[in-house]
Amino acid sequence: MKKIVRLKLKSFDAKILDETVRSIVEMVGRTGGNIKALVPLPTRITRYTVLRSPHIDKKSREQFEMRRRSRLIDIENASPQTIDVLTKLNVPSGVDITIKL
Repeated sequence: MKKIVRLKLKSFDAKILDETVRSIVEMVGRTGGNIKALVPLPTRITRYTVLRSPHIDKKSREQFEMRRRSRLIDIENASPQTIDVLTKLNVPSGVDITIKL
């Protein structure tokens, strides 16, 4: 039976997310794990519309948006050393990581 470890990374900053994914792929390669899938998930866009002035010029509005990027990494045949490295992983602030064993 193959043991698959699934990592899901989320961030608002694409550069930090890509650097984190690159470092994870390097660490897994050094510890003998095998990357089965590296999938960029669709970007979630949340838009907010705000009135500029609530009393005068109600038709004048500003629009803001937040883009949340996600990546999915599947690691196949993960050794105990690989799992140990993943649990002690130092991720930069701004990146949320979820590990499923």
